[in-house]
Amino acid sequence: MNHGWNVQAERAVIVALLFAAIAACHSTEMVMDPAKLKEFGTRYTAAWCSQDPRSVAAFFAEGGSLTINDGVPAAGRTAITAAAQGFMTAFPDMVVTMDSVTLDGDRAVYRWTLSGTNTGPGGTGKTVRISGHEEWTFGADGLIAESKGHFDVADYNRQLGK
Repeated sequence: MNHGWNVQAERAVIVALLFAAIAACHSTEMVMDPAKLKEFGTRYTAAWCSQDPRSVAAFFAEGGSLTINDGVPAAGRTAITAAAQGFMTAFPDMVVTMDSVTLDGDRAVYRWTLSGTNTGPGGTGKTVRISGHEEWTFGADGLIAESKGHFDVADYNRQLGK
């Protein structure tokens, strides 16, 4: 019996399994269990209500992106901070509530409602209440790699009196 071949074959199988395990751990998408996802969504909601745009950006991977209504993506934490700051400045009393957060295949769907008065610089003084959602794809680091946000712009502008 040639034990050298068996040892080599066993090593090859172990190496193959090891590479498969490493690849699974470094997947670009992370599936979260519902309880973990709800906790993440709760903290993300609190960040939007904090008037600290950096706390929103901290939920995104370094190279993550936030796209709002098919606009130009805010790519990277600096751009995401600026996008969040825009809403926080326009609505100093902004309150975001999480309506739900669910898993949908390899992504999560975060549904929210924003209410606030547009009293920031150049504001209309009108109160708005809009609902929308974000479709999240997670990176291996457990942070948002990509968020595609959507809300009814026509209703938003109508409420603002535009």
